[in-house]
Amino acid sequence: MNVNANMKESIRPISFLKSNTEDVLETVTEKHTPVIITHNGEAKMVIQDVESYYRLKQSLSMLKLAAMGKEQIIAGKTKPAGEVFKSIEKKLGIWW
Repeated sequence: MNVNANMKESIRPISFLKSNTEDVLETVTEKHTPVIITHNGEAKMVIQDVESYYRLKQSLSMLKLAAMGKEQIIAGKTKPAGEVFKSIEKKLGIWW
């Protein structure tokens, strides 16, 4: 794993978490900085605040949608926008 200098400050052994839980909680919640916990020298988990977690999940969902859209474009599963809008208008009973 390639770790940049900023992340190195956030990597802590599990023993640090055990003895400094309150400090880790403060870092994670107030600074929105995730903490990587190691066990036997290997990264085993990431602790992050709830707000950052949900933002990350939302970002990943958007990226997944974009990737799905790209796959559909590559597969030729597209329709002209005008055709799509007319179909929606028809389903909704909207006539201009």
